[in-house]
Order: sequence, then structure tokens, then C-alpha cells
Amino acid sequence: MQKKGFTLAELLICITILGEIAAFAIPKIIYSQQNSRFNAVVKEDLATVAQAYQMLQLNGTVTQNTSAKDLITYINYTKYDTSSSIDDAYGYAGINPCDGTNPCTRLTNGSIIKFNACTFSATTPDTNVLEVYIDPDGALTAGGAATSDGKSVRGFIYYSGRIATWGTIRNGSTSSCLSWSTYQDPPYLSW
Repeated sequence: MQKKGFTLAELLICITILGEIAAFAIPKIIYSQQNSRFNAVVKEDLATVAQAYQMLQLNGTVTQNTSAKDLITYINYTKYDTSSSIDDAYGYAGINPCDGTNPCTRLTNGSIIKFNACTFSATTPDTNVLEVYIDPDGALTAGGAATSDGKSVRGFIYYSGRIATWGTIRNGSTSSCLSWSTYQDPPYLSW
């Protein structure tokens, strides 16, 4: 009577093939999940900034001298920070320091929002903006090495209340210190 089954060599070949498939698939799955999380966090934080701006508008305190720092009062954060750094925006390698002029807040979702001290400088609804930086994981990548693109998103809120990112900002938008440079939205961000 002959027994049917797999030989040890056949089992080892199957295990090797499955290991190779897992070696390629698992990192892609993890990377995809991380990107989805970053995308969701950035959108959540932009909504938080928009809601804070609406509260500022309701209080009737929005002027051409309003800065993003004025929104902090209306944001529920876990830590106010003026001494650490976040990743700079995508398209620019390096770090973006938090300081007394441009403070950061850590939110409950683990992200950090840096509030730029620049002001609207005028009250044109569709061109004047305030600026924030959102680091979705709230940590420096590789210690802020200048060899890789940052993962932060450069976000804007218009005087009208419209929210934008660098990829959706209108040409001609301005603030008291907005600079047009090589920034762009990170690949994980989708609308």
C-alpha cells in the first residue's frame, strides 16, 4: 500500500514561496495603512483648524492682523509646545522648529499642528490666508534628516473660511509672509 502526501522537499518549497510573497506583501500593506492613517489625520486636523476659525469669526475678532496663533484658543489640544520640531512640508527636506512665535500643539490623535504667526495682511476673502503645518504622526522622521522629504502638510485657511493645502491653494494667495517655493502635498494626501 502506497501512502499519499507531500514530501518534505515539496513542503519546504511551498513555505519558501509563501515567505517570499509575505516579504513583498506585508510591507506594502503596512505602508498603505500608514498612508491611509496620515491622510485621515491631516483631514481631521484641517477640519479642526476650520472649526476654530469659525469660532473666531463668531466672536467677531477676525481682522487683517489675525494670525493662525489666534486659533489655538479654540482647539482642544493635549500639549502646547515651543521647543521641539516637526518634519517640514513635503518637497522640502528638513525640520520645522516650534518656538514662541510659531508654536505647536499636540492633538489627541498624536499629530502636531504648527501655527504660523503670519497674518492675513488684508481681508480679501479668496486670496488672504493663514498658514499651519500638520505633522500627522507628530514625530521627526529619521531625526529630521535633510536627506528625505518631510511628511507634513502645509495647510491654509482663507479669510472666507475655505481650507486648502499646498496642492489646492489658489494662485495669487497671500499673507504677511507667504513664500512660494518647492512645497507640494505628500503622496499620501488625497481629496
